[in-house]
Amino acid sequence: MLTKTLDISTSPHIQRGMSTEVIMRNVVYAIMPMVLFSIYAFGTAAFWVIFTALVSCLLTEYVLCKLSGKESSLSDWSAVITGLLLGLTLPPIFPLWMTFCGGVIAIALGKFVFGGLGMNVFNPALVGRAVLQAAFPVAITTWQEAFRPDRFTTIPTSLKAMPFMSPVFDGVSGATPLSAFKFDHITAPAAELAFGQVSGSAGETCAILIILGGLYLYARRMINWRIPVSILGTVFLFSGALYLLDATNYPSPVFMLLSGGLMLGAFFMATDMVGSPLNPKAIWVYGAFIGIMVVVVRIWGGLPEGVMYAILLANALAPQLDRIFKNRVYGTVKRKS
Repeated sequence: MLTKTLDISTSPHIQRGMSTEVIMRNVVYAIMPMVLFSIYAFGTAAFWVIFTALVSCLLTEYVLCKLSGKESSLSDWSAVITGLLLGLTLPPIFPLWMTFCGGVIAIALGKFVFGGLGMNVFNPALVGRAVLQAAFPVAITTWQEAFRPDRFTTIPTSLKAMPFMSPVFDGVSGATPLSAFKFDHITAPAAELAFGQVSGSAGETCAILIILGGLYLYARRMINWRIPVSILGTVFLFSGALYLLDATNYPSPVFMLLSGGLMLGAFFMATDMVGSPLNPKAIWVYGAFIGIMVVVVRIWGGLPEGVMYAILLANALAPQLDRIFKNRVYGTVKRKS
């Protein structure tokens, strides 16, 4: 009588132990320093915006799993990442009811309608933010000055706005570095951009922390290094060429790299394993496309920032790039024309 059974399975037979939960949890580890710095720089306002985005994403994921009869996917940490990234891309004084709507949209429209984790075409956090920008253009482009003395003792009035009521903004700053350049041709010093001494979305102001988080993920082999390198390299070369042609009207490449949401997008959003290509050649084109679109929108577009739109367009292009740049099947030779 046989006491053992023969298990037959497909490859891979040797695994690294990098489960979805492990990867996603490490991404959360890399994001947390940005979360803490945003709270330090913008106070309780940033905390409540990020917390609301996180709760709305987790709640939406739970409810949709229940309604569809699926096993709860909260344990895979993907909804946590979506909530944190969404909160980090929003102004610290963004009304909480709008933030909650963004979380619902990010999970329901950006992820769940495509079938859930691993099947979404677009980065869910950017889908939520794109809808918020279209629906609430004034609120999403109103900023708070960083390091206000009262940032831990007061809660901005705008956060407490009732649903479907126009928020009242108090203590707002003039503009982000990109807005100041776009409309007044004023550029912020590189040191202020690198260490988060400027206004902006909650998690995009401190470039150093974002880079360190990206390097941590690269060291753990959890992101493809070609994506941020191709994005940042393209932005540097394209903007650098423009700067050499006319330094009066075009910003320096260093300013272009450190300002806005470029670093956050390059390391934590464009590197989404689902929304990015698989083929190495396709990845270089994917990153170059994002870099070109960022510069085009920032310089010639109507908006100061173009990272969100560049990544979403590249997400849509990614499957086609994989079809164009197909890997040669092992053992075959290229057909002669």
